[in-house]
Amino acid sequence: MKDSSTLSPVSKPSPAVDAVMAKRRAASFTTRSIKTSAKASGLRLAMSMLDLTTLEGKDSPEKVRALCAKAISPHVCSVPFKDAVPHVAAICVYPMLIRVAKEALKGHAIKIAAVATGFPSGQYPLDIRLQDVRTAVMAGADEIDMVISRGLFLSGQFQAVREEIIETKAACGPAHLKIILETGELETLDNVRRASDLAIDAIVSRPGSKPLIDGEVFIKTSTGKVQPAATMPVTLVMLEAIRDTFLAGGPKIGMKPAGGIRTAKQALHYLVMVKETLGDDWLTPDLFRFGASSLANDILRQIMKLETGHYASSWDLGE
Repeated sequence: MKDSSTLSPVSKPSPAVDAVMAKRRAASFTTRSIKTSAKASGLRLAMSMLDLTTLEGKDSPEKVRALCAKAISPHVCSVPFKDAVPHVAAICVYPMLIRVAKEALKGHAIKIAAVATGFPSGQYPLDIRLQDVRTAVMAGADEIDMVISRGLFLSGQFQAVREEIIETKAACGPAHLKIILETGELETLDNVRRASDLAIDAIVSRPGSKPLIDGEVFIKTSTGKVQPAATMPVTLVMLEAIRDTFLAGGPKIGMKPAGGIRTAKQALHYLVMVKETLGDDWLTPDLFRFGASSLANDILRQIMKLETGHYASSWDLGE
């Protein structure tokens, strides 16, 4: 692990983003030819990176238990696959349902993530948001998904945003932290880059902090409640912020695009982008995740097509 003390201060301006070139570069990742064996491996890798999520007002213990069963055994189809399909990386729920998930996942290496800090708006007093985090951690959350205050950021109150991130990280205790930028509300790719740099720097250069473990902190595109959510140009800009941090001597920050990634083909495009921007080290659930629950079944359909020559019927796959 590299020493984060060599990172530049938050006052250093973020590099300007050439939006045209960022979009062109992002589009280029969709043109790569992925052969059959690489595709099969990529599909299973993508499954292992999934965070299955349910964040609705009608969420119930029964729905969370069903989500956990899907997380443990994504492949419930009657047609066996040649190689096992891995379990997903994590499930993500509201704090009130953490204990249900913890019981359902007992004995399995699947993380429990909880949204906090007044998700999805973040429009609550800071003390309430921090208590939300502590409550989730006490209930057994392994990971906390926080939202930054977009209103503060867009009004130029960057130091206030920075301090909120620092206090949220402290409230996480042993839990890992994902910092949601809600890029659909940030308006420009320049703002996405500035917010990424601000979030990363707030974490790695906070006073008196211990060196971060690789993957202890992620930056994340979206809550999934705002459109547009994850896009390839936005994700590329965030990956470049992570890359530049690492090259400057910082730790390996994780990345999570969330919302809008629905097909296995899209997931493979994202994996190509990660590989070509950050390298093979980031091709692990410890450093890259997908927030895309509907993606799981399309991955299974594509694996079945590769192995049997035909797609699964809708009734063959559990929801």
